[in-house]
Amino acid sequence: MKIENTTQLKSLLGTPQKIVIVPHKSPDGDAMGSCLGWKHLLDKLGHSTTVISPDQYPDFLKWIPGSEQVLIYEENTDTAQKILSKADSIFVLDFNTLKRIGDMGDFIGTCNAQKIVIDHHRDPDNFADLLFSYPEIGSTCELVYHLIDSLELSDLIDDTIATALYVGILTDTGSFRFPSVTPTTHRVVAHLIEKGANHSDITNKIKDSASLGRLQLLGVALNNLRYNESLRTAYITLSSDELVTCGYQKGDTEGFVNYGLSITGSVLAVIMIENKKEGYIKMSFRSKGTFSVNDFARNHFNGGGHHNAAGGRSEQTLQKTVDQLLQKLALCQEELQNAYS
Repeated sequence: MKIENTTQLKSLLGTPQKIVIVPHKSPDGDAMGSCLGWKHLLDKLGHSTTVISPDQYPDFLKWIPGSEQVLIYEENTDTAQKILSKADSIFVLDFNTLKRIGDMGDFIGTCNAQKIVIDHHRDPDNFADLLFSYPEIGSTCELVYHLIDSLELSDLIDDTIATALYVGILTDTGSFRFPSVTPTTHRVVAHLIEKGANHSDITNKIKDSASLGRLQLLGVALNNLRYNESLRTAYITLSSDELVTCGYQKGDTEGFVNYGLSITGSVLAVIMIENKKEGYIKMSFRSKGTFSVNDFARNHFNGGGHHNAAGGRSEQTLQKTVDQLLQKLALCQEELQNAYS
C-alpha cells in the first residue's frame, strides 16, 4: 500500500537534521522496533538521530541493533532535554497522545521542533505538524515499512532495518495470530526476510529468553486466572507483592493476557496488574470477534487502543477493579455472548 501525503516529509528529510525519535512509555517490541528501524533509515540519509525512550524497556528487546544507543529519559533527564531542545524534528512512533509519555510529553510540547506522528492507534490528539495515522495496519513497524516504500527508499532497507521492523510485526500481531494480519502483512514480512531478517533467530530471541522469575510469575498468573462462563471472560490479577516475590522485571508480563483467550469459548481476556508505587492498576484487554475492547476500555477504564487489543487503568484497589470490571461486563453480556462463535 502507498502512504498518502508524503511530499512534506520528503522535503523535511531532504536536508540533514537533528532528529529525535520517541516511543511510548514502557515500550514494547513494536515501539522499539519501529523507532530503531526508522533511526537506521534516517542515519543512512545523513541525519543525526537519537532515540529517547521515556523509561526502560524489556531486556529481551535489547539485542535489537541500535539498542545500545537508546537514551532513557527518566534516567538522563537533563541530557535528554538538551537534545530535545536542539532537535529540528521529533518523531513520535507507536502512540498518538503526549499523555502516553508523562512528564516527557509536557516537555516535548514546549519544544520548537516539528513533530511528526507515525502510529496505528485510533483517535490521535491534535499536536502533530505531520500525522501518519493508519489504525487499519496491524503494527507501527508495518506502517514504517509502507512509509519507507512510499518515500521510494525501499532500496535502503538492509538486514539491520529489516530485523528491527520484523520484531514489531511479530510481537504486535501475536506471532501473526491477530485479525489485524492481512495478506499484505505476510508480503511485507517476506520482503523483510529477503532483506536479511532472520525470522527463526528473531523469534527465538523474543520467545525463548524467559528468566526463571518470569516463568514463576506466569505460574502465579495462571493460578490466579478466573473464567466467567456467562460473560465468556477470563481475567488474571497480579498484586505488587506477587511481582516482588517473583523478582519482576519490566516486560515479564508481556503476553500473559493472551492465555485467557485460549480457553474454549472465551471472547475476552483481561489482566490487571497492581502498581502500588504509582497507585494504579494497569489493565490489558484482548478480545475475539466483534467485541471492541477499544470502546470498552475508553468508556470504563481511561484507556483505548485497537478493536481487539487495548489498555486501560484503574485508580481503585485490585479487588475493587475486579468488581468494577465484572459489573461493567454484565451490562455487555448479550454482546459478549454473540461476539464470536
